[in-house]
Amino acid sequence: MPKTWSPGQAKKFAKEARLNTRYYTVNKHARNLGPYEDTHTYSEHVFDARRPITGTPCSGSVDAVTLCQRFGPVYEQPPAGLRNLDGPAPQVAGPLGGNYEGVLDEAELRGLEKHAAQGSDPRKRRPLGSWRV
Repeated sequence: MPKTWSPGQAKKFAKEARLNTRYYTVNKHARNLGPYEDTHTYSEHVFDARRPITGTPCSGSVDAVTLCQRFGPVYEQPPAGLRNLDGPAPQVAGPLGGNYEGVLDEAELRGLEKHAAQGSDPRKRRPLGSWRV
């Protein structure tokens, strides 16, 4: 059974954390800023040094206690069902592959023609630097 440390167990995590071992935290993402992103992802953390005075494991400027308190809970195994933040995001647009044959129906063609007809006419644009809308 993989271990999990809550933010209240930060000092216990600092005592049990080992160097060059991967630990995982869950990230929460705002849906209004990235509607096609996953709501939750996980990040990997590896401690590669120890603090000179306290001896707690650290990675750069973040030590084990700070990681657990600010970004906890900390997991020993990757959380199930979540993708790594460093991994590729889900594809929501773009090329669909070589054998895809998309067919536009009549409603889509009319919508595209309407969108093109309502586009901006360069001769009717306001002059640059004009403050009136």
